[in-house]
Amino acid sequence: MDKISAACAMEWSIQLDKALRSNNPARAVEAILQTGSRLEQWRQEPEATKSVCSIFGLVPGEDRLFANTILLRLAEAFQSGDKNIRLSVVRIFLKNRRYDRSKKNKKQTRRAFLNGRVRNHEELLRRVKVVFDTGDIESRAMALVLFGCWADFAKDSAEIRYLVLSSMVSSYVLEVKASLFAAGCFCELADDFASVILEMLVNMMASLETLPAVRLAGASVFTRMVCSYSVSSRAYKTGVKLVSDSSEENFIISMLVSLSKLVSKSTGLISEQVDLLLSCLSQENTLQLRLTALRCLHLIFVKEGCCSSVNMHVTKTLFSILDESQLPSVMQCGALQILHKILLYTLPNLPSFEMLEFARMLAILENASQSPIMSKSLAALRVLTDVSNKLWARAESESFAVCSSPLPSRVISLIMAQLSSLVKPLPDPCQTNSRIFQEVKSLLNLILQLVGENPDLGVMVLDEISSFIEYFVNLNESFVAIGQIGSSGILDFEGEKCKVFRSKLLFNIHRFVAACLQNLNEARAITTNVFDKVKLLVEHLHHGRVFDCYTHTIYSLLLHSCLVGNMDIFHMEHPFKQELATLEHASKMMSESDNWHAYKAGIYAACQGAWITATFIFAQLMTRVQSDSCYCWFKSLVQFSYSEAKVRLSVLAKQQSILAGSLDINELLASFKDNLVGQDAAGNNSEPNYRDVLVGAYHNQCSSIETLERVDISRKAFCFQRWFFALRAKFLGAAGEILEVLDTSKEENFSNIIEVQNSALPNLKHLKKFTQLSFRLKRLAKELDLISSSFIGMDGESSKTIAMLALDCSVLAFTAGFPLFFPNLPGYKNSRTCDHEDSQQNYLSSMLLQDLIGRLLHIDSEIRVDLCLLLGNGGHTEKCFHRQCRNHILTSGHEVRDILNIIRNAVSTMIRLQSETNGMQIEAIMFHVTKNGLELLLDTIKKWLQIPFLIPKYFFNTRPLIGSELFVFNTDTRNQNQISVLPGFQVSLNLCLQLRNASPEFSLQLNKLYCLLHCRVSFRRPSGSESNNQQMEWDSHPWESEDMVEMNEKLFDYVTECAIKSNHGKRFWENDINDDQIANGVVCFEPNSKGQGFSNCVLDVSHFPVGSYRVKWYSCCIDNQGSYWSLLPLNSGPVFTVRQSHVN
Repeated sequence: MDKISAACAMEWSIQLDKALRSNNPARAVEAILQTGSRLEQWRQEPEATKSVCSIFGLVPGEDRLFANTILLRLAEAFQSGDKNIRLSVVRIFLKNRRYDRSKKNKKQTRRAFLNGRVRNHEELLRRVKVVFDTGDIESRAMALVLFGCWADFAKDSAEIRYLVLSSMVSSYVLEVKASLFAAGCFCELADDFASVILEMLVNMMASLETLPAVRLAGASVFTRMVCSYSVSSRAYKTGVKLVSDSSEENFIISMLVSLSKLVSKSTGLISEQVDLLLSCLSQENTLQLRLTALRCLHLIFVKEGCCSSVNMHVTKTLFSILDESQLPSVMQCGALQILHKILLYTLPNLPSFEMLEFARMLAILENASQSPIMSKSLAALRVLTDVSNKLWARAESESFAVCSSPLPSRVISLIMAQLSSLVKPLPDPCQTNSRIFQEVKSLLNLILQLVGENPDLGVMVLDEISSFIEYFVNLNESFVAIGQIGSSGILDFEGEKCKVFRSKLLFNIHRFVAACLQNLNEARAITTNVFDKVKLLVEHLHHGRVFDCYTHTIYSLLLHSCLVGNMDIFHMEHPFKQELATLEHASKMMSESDNWHAYKAGIYAACQGAWITATFIFAQLMTRVQSDSCYCWFKSLVQFSYSEAKVRLSVLAKQQSILAGSLDINELLASFKDNLVGQDAAGNNSEPNYRDVLVGAYHNQCSSIETLERVDISRKAFCFQRWFFALRAKFLGAAGEILEVLDTSKEENFSNIIEVQNSALPNLKHLKKFTQLSFRLKRLAKELDLISSSFIGMDGESSKTIAMLALDCSVLAFTAGFPLFFPNLPGYKNSRTCDHEDSQQNYLSSMLLQDLIGRLLHIDSEIRVDLCLLLGNGGHTEKCFHRQCRNHILTSGHEVRDILNIIRNAVSTMIRLQSETNGMQIEAIMFHVTKNGLELLLDTIKKWLQIPFLIPKYFFNTRPLIGSELFVFNTDTRNQNQISVLPGFQVSLNLCLQLRNASPEFSLQLNKLYCLLHCRVSFRRPSGSESNNQQMEWDSHPWESEDMVEMNEKLFDYVTECAIKSNHGKRFWENDINDDQIANGVVCFEPNSKGQGFSNCVLDVSHFPVGSYRVKWYSCCIDNQGSYWSLLPLNSGPVFTVRQSHVN
């Protein structure tokens, strides 16, 4: 457990004292600066409560005592030290002040630290005042700066106020500047002091004897006049008068900046300041003054976002700047940035007559976008990109045009023209200037933004990119020809620099095309036309002889990504034919021994579902690695990819003829021939044995897990990978068991109603087996939700992939549970499957429907309506269907289209069967439901197998697991580590929850931490192990935990306020289905900057018999975006003992 700052304060104080007493001044300076960093850390932590003090063995108030001691020692060092020591003391408090001003929400934390933990402010001020009274000019200036840093309490001292005011009229410039700094700090907090300072500033500025440096320093004080609106208003009017009366340009510039900062905090004065700045933009003013005015407008409109005072005069003035070609580009770029912000704010409410005026301004923006200066062109294109969609939509609704062609397509043409201009004029296409690639990325991102808002433009964009690829190929080929024909002085086009340039450029374009296809996929805009454009693009690239094999491989896989989720194109285009072409490039890549790029290509192939290619690449790499851990990693990947490839080959029987004779690239791929389905006597492809396919895949998945288990470091490093393997194996195993039961049912099937009575009992057993498998699949869907939320930082695509797999589980669970939707089945209507995740007994049918309805929330409303019809009055419709972690939310897209078709078929069949069985005799219901239900289940599995399986990209992230550790202490300080309680009493605990392996940035983003403590009477430990009460490191196997899913769902219910809480709101106990008494406690923590939180709770174990019990715990966190993340526990729970009372 990490120590908090309060627990380290005594040690810090001693170290500072030793350093200050040493004869080495450099050591003293170093210790002071280190103390400043420690105070910065301390001030971000909440004040230690009584329970926190108990955990660390502190006396309440001890932290305030040592904080006071440290600050007094710093003040003493300032009083008695030399110039360097004094400067270091000033530096740490200035740093703290700057931090507060940049982090406005932290201001109260700082004040609480200074005012709450330091009791004798007068002693601090007295020591610094001694330096002011006896020191030289530099020492007096440093003392004044410290007074300003301590303005929170220094402003209340009349003596310090007098020193500041008197120093403002000093004859030393350094002292005057320091006093003006202190005065500005006081003005932010004291209204009366600000009024006095304002009067003195007017006199100082009006005096001819005032030096220019002092006038500039005085101008900066106007920024601090923000204590009240009346003071701000008077300060602003005074400042405007000073500007109008002055002819000194440097002073005017300084005042413009100060007044702009002032009005950004007092919005009622913005319009006046904008008018003043616009007057300074006129052409008769100097370039420096105009540039300053433009920067001030940028501060008001862009940085502070104060756009309420915008009018057409502002817009026209900024557009006029773009027309002045003699102005520097930095000024025109600034004008474009301001216009960008203004137009987005004003465009929705712009009157039609001004829209017509704005249409003429678009020509100016288009002209600026074609500037040879890329910074100006990019700024103009950003404006056009963000404005085009809104402007064009409004133009269509109001029946007038703003340009001769649709603006988004026009902007795309402008962007592509700039993209081509980056490459076409280059005499040396092998430039590796990072600026060029950054500009390419910026231009492509703008196109991506347009396609995201206008999916209909996808075909046009892909056509433009295809033309660009064709031009780039021809450009490279021409340079090759020149290099072959020309003299030896010609550029070495086959050199390493040229390869790097080509690879980087084409990789950026590949990423763009992949992202563009993803946007089109989400908008369900992938059509045969889109596929043809991608196919043409890839063909153009393959014509480039000088491109490396890695580039050829990843571009070939683009075609595979188009086929995923588009079964019509999938069957028409023969995916195996596309993959064989990819294999040829992959084989050439492996012959070049470019192992790193080969690994990346293998990852990309696996994420696109190209399992044959992935198997080939990983198998080749497995033979080239040196370490045992890398060998096991690649071997597990080969086993997994090989298993998925075999499933794919088995279910696509009609396309296997393409593969015949083409799998001899290496020995591993040749073994795939054994999985090709044979033909019957008529020459037709025979039906594969789906059960054997799934059972074989299940065993291969288990082998992958065993391989990773052999790696010594795999316990936590490969936690996600092993868990994902286990979930995939569970799903394949459950699907295989369903097919096994189906095969058994076929053997025992009856052909007419007369045989029902004789066959009812075995069929009833089969129906109950389906119900059990349905429950397993439903739990598996929840476990997939859990893995998605348990790995912080998972990318959106990986979350979507896992959500798709969870939807697959939910659909198959719904279909396998078909008997539950017919309560009149003989001997079955009273059967229930107990769900121990909810103490209230629900029919499993309601649970299945609720789970499926929740997953379809943002996908298909029509199916949800039909599912609610199935739910009926017997279901709990008040269940919070909307209560879903945002990590699990799946949106509509082509990848869900096929599974939605399966769901529609299943739901419509279920509704039809319910309708058909109304009024039937019991025997007829058994026959009809069983026959149609089994056919539906088999058809569902067959169709599901046709959908390509994708692996989440996060699978290949092997970074350390971000989890949490829980430290539990007895509130009895006499024996904190031994937790014991008498029978009939509750146990009181102090808790510390600590994040592990999280970055400091993520820890600062946390809002809340939660922890659920869970204990049962059945958790009683053997009598021989009662002495082993310490918490141990937990062997992380979440998929083997029996209650991990249920307890995390209970915690999620509590956090989202959908669970029924007890009156205490934190603790509750209950009985489970086996009458096993349970004690639960939910605790909330306020995390500090290190991801550490403290709290306490009372666990109600009054009903537990004598013995020792291990407490299980589960935790989660909420970040500042409202995202919910589960935190896997990295240590075991505490042990408490219910001891027998001894009565004397």
